[in-house]
Amino acid sequence: MEKKIEILGLGAGDLDQLPFGVYKKLLSAKHVYLRTKEHPVVPQLAEQGLRFSSFDGVYEKHQQFADVYDEIVHVLLDKAQTEQVIYCVPGHPLVAEMTVQMLIEQGPVQGVTIAIGGGQSFLDAIFQALKIDPVEGFQLLDGTNLQADDVQQTQHLFITQVYDQFVASEVKLTLMTRYPDDYEVWMVTAAGSSAEEIKKFPLYELDRQAFISNLTSVYVPPVTEEQILLKNFANLREIIAVLRGPEGCPWDKEQTHESLKKYLIEETFEVIEAIDRGDIDHLVEELGDVLLQVLLHAQIGEDEGYFSIEDVIAGLSAKMIRRHPHVFGSVQAETAEQVVQNWEEIKQTEKQTEEQSLLAGVSLSLPNLMRAYELQKRAAKVGFDWKELKPAFEKVKEELKEFEAELNDLRNPTPTVEATKEFGDLLFAFVNVARFLNIHPEEALFATNEKFIRRFRYVEEMVKESGRSFQEHTLEELDHYWDKAKQKGL
Repeated sequence: MEKKIEILGLGAGDLDQLPFGVYKKLLSAKHVYLRTKEHPVVPQLAEQGLRFSSFDGVYEKHQQFADVYDEIVHVLLDKAQTEQVIYCVPGHPLVAEMTVQMLIEQGPVQGVTIAIGGGQSFLDAIFQALKIDPVEGFQLLDGTNLQADDVQQTQHLFITQVYDQFVASEVKLTLMTRYPDDYEVWMVTAAGSSAEEIKKFPLYELDRQAFISNLTSVYVPPVTEEQILLKNFANLREIIAVLRGPEGCPWDKEQTHESLKKYLIEETFEVIEAIDRGDIDHLVEELGDVLLQVLLHAQIGEDEGYFSIEDVIAGLSAKMIRRHPHVFGSVQAETAEQVVQNWEEIKQTEKQTEEQSLLAGVSLSLPNLMRAYELQKRAAKVGFDWKELKPAFEKVKEELKEFEAELNDLRNPTPTVEATKEFGDLLFAFVNVARFLNIHPEEALFATNEKFIRRFRYVEEMVKESGRSFQEHTLEELDHYWDKAKQKGL
């Protein structure tokens, strides 16, 4: 006897919509297995003699759908070893039916043939009920596993498996990350049957509906308002493409990778400023400005045929997975220090074929305090470093003496080429001390610059209040204002 499971669809409505071939097969069968008996056609078929058992009790046993589906599939494959199995599911077997997909995958492994019978998909009934042409583009998503990133706002969106208030609440909260709270959505229950119900309401009321059941689907119309689409990355990308297109902005169209360099540096420092000030609103704005620079560079790359934003994203995604083997692989890393060590080892392995020097990866474009810091870090990793802080301090003193010696006369100093070199050595030595103390020199100098600005602005206010100009003040008077600023904690 051939081991076989035949899967039939019960359609989306009542008996009138059931294909005649499926109807005859069901009534002539000795026994059929139903995923659920909660379907409009089942009572009508039962009145005509349908002999069945259902898996509704399995849903009550388990907390997770995965466990429910595993048990159903296990039972059916076990039954198929000794009998010809007819398994019935709502709608069409190949539309939103996880157990069917699992049977198709596991059946042949166990020597069981899986045959797919007819059945009308619930989508046909929903398209008809809502008068929607699917050629306009639509999405069908599972309400029990809805992810905001999967939602395409410009398409018709249908969400299935919204069978109770809890799932409806989860769906609502997910959708509210992409749509306004009062965006109009539709709930369709028992589409295509005599019990069909259709209701329209604001999104925030989704989980307050009384007629939610296992026959319920949610419909979200396509977004047409530009304001709603502003959160959409694809929309932002289109804006940048338009700006650089034939009818776009003259300034944007003439930009190159080289011309945009200074703006990327400026915007990066403005992000740092927003972070240091704890200004979240400003941080959001400045991060947007940095993202603009990334998208402009990507659009230039696409316009010139070299790369696109997808290439940037793909490269970054691959790098994050590759350099986090403790998350995406089997490598162990219990501390942040181990993570950094793994990262650097992987990075070095990646670059060893293209760059031989340990210092080659430190960019020339970095601000030079930061570049000095990174160069010293790289050298220290292979032991080219003092073991304690004291020699680093002594080096500062040594470089300061050499710098003074090059100036000759401190009362009337004349900078020379050698003096400039010695000053650079002095700064480099100070950076080394900062590195020993885990002080980032760029951040420290940034904080000092901000402190100077605050105090000097106070001095400016005091000068203005005095009614005299800066030139009319002595240095001692200006120093007095400065000391007052310090006393105020500025």
